[in-house]
Amino acid sequence: MMHPLVADSTTAPRGALARLSAQVEAGKVYRREDLARLSTAVDRHLRELVDAGALLKLAQGLYYAPRQSPFGPLPPADDQLVEGFLRDKEFLVFSPSAYNAVGLGTTQLYNRTLVYNHKRHGVFQLGKRQFDFRVKPRFPSRLTVEFLYVDLLNNLDELAEDRQAVLIQARRKLNQLDPAGLEQALRRYGNVATRKRLREWAGA
Repeated sequence: MMHPLVADSTTAPRGALARLSAQVEAGKVYRREDLARLSTAVDRHLRELVDAGALLKLAQGLYYAPRQSPFGPLPPADDQLVEGFLRDKEFLVFSPSAYNAVGLGTTQLYNRTLVYNHKRHGVFQLGKRQFDFRVKPRFPSRLTVEFLYVDLLNNLDELAEDRQAVLIQARRKLNQLDPAGLEQALRRYGNVATRKRLREWAGA
């Protein structure tokens, strides 16, 4: 069955558009350069694919081929979207709401997403969402309670919580955490203030 954008033309541009549209796989994120080799008029063809709904433009040079569901198009997975934006697989995506799992009495839900990475810094709009990219020298490949504990203390001033109440709970929680895991998280990811605070608590 012929792609609806191709019609019955045999001209070169239509052939290029057909090749381009045939390479677009639902559920994937693409950069412009990924598709440019398939067309000599890639910008025009991308506009046509966007107009037809075969692609969604997420940001400058970044596109998503939506996967359809009974309720409409599904958004791209965060990891896939961020990987396409960064052109890198080394990053950690999470919401500050994850701090609530540490058990320090935090309850706030945050409508933002942090991206720890090695390349980009700043808040970027990707599609309909904002991502807060922060350049970090080190971060784990997955979230652990010990990392979240340290990172929460690193970012305490940014949280919509009672600071003193969180510190009281954090001090009580200290001896309940895995010592080796906490030591590693503190050494690798803790800032100067967090390292000093935990050393003082441990020595008290």
